[in-house]
Amino acid sequence: MIPDTQSDVKGSGPDGRDAAAGPSHHDDRRGSGRVPARTAHLPGGDGFPGRAPARGALWFAWDGSSLWLYSITRSRRWSDLRKDPRISVVVDAGEAYDELRGVELSGSAVFVGEAPRTGEPCPEVAEAERIFPVKNFGIEEMPHDGRHAWLRLTPESVVSWDFRKL
Repeated sequence: MIPDTQSDVKGSGPDGRDAAAGPSHHDDRRGSGRVPARTAHLPGGDGFPGRAPARGALWFAWDGSSLWLYSITRSRRWSDLRKDPRISVVVDAGEAYDELRGVELSGSAVFVGEAPRTGEPCPEVAEAERIFPVKNFGIEEMPHDGRHAWLRLTPESVVSWDFRKL
């Protein structure tokens, strides 16, 4: 289950489908309908033992098997993941204790498509670019700014929680 919004409930989404089947677009705790993914990775790769993980927030798309992250290619995150692709991503929702739910996905980031992305045809990112702008911006066409590119995380480990079931 990837919680996109506060109203996503496994097996009882607003349209009666399982929230794990894909995102819905209802208001989250901030009223925007969007929930960012929070990422953590090793800064500088393995060459810096003992350093705390670097963290950040990114908009994302879930295609049913992989999490797609649209990252700035000149960011520290991008260069760190080039050295060591291990990443952990948390997506969660809820405000009150008995509403909290989420998922942590861990694995290795894969760089997909041109970097930075300018919009050249790329079948590998077509599905992510169909889902991402609708989910995050409420528009149909993917904007390309020449600064971002795609990271794909197909999870090797998944841990989820849902306090509403307690």
